[in-house]
Amino acid sequence: MTQELPMTPDAVAGGRTDISDEVVEKIAVAAAKSVPGVVELGGDIARFFNAVLDRVGLDQVGDARRGCSAHVTNGAAVVNLVIVTDAGHPVPEVTTAVRAAVTQAIEAYGLRVDEINIRVDDVAIGGPAS
Repeated sequence: MTQELPMTPDAVAGGRTDISDEVVEKIAVAAAKSVPGVVELGGDIARFFNAVLDRVGLDQVGDARRGCSAHVTNGAAVVNLVIVTDAGHPVPEVTTAVRAAVTQAIEAYGLRVDEINIRVDDVAIGGPAS
């Protein structure tokens, strides 16, 4: 004869959950790309190499974290982004919106955001930056 035991919150096993830097980078990139006025992520050299990869059919190589680095310590994230803005959007408005979007996205995963550092590397005039 078997007996079913009720599952209570006290019966759940303990443990630790770690979210890697790479996961936070992917979340931050997706959130930053969703902001109007953000044309692209990454610095000049990274964009050059990614354009070459795109031309030879390797357009997904490294794309998920392009233009972002993050470090997670004790449940708090520090994010560094390199962005290209559209000439039609004021930089302070774009960077404020990026910080808000990235913070909201990362906090949805249960982390705290301590810093979001943004470097505007280029401005796209009349189309995507090259």
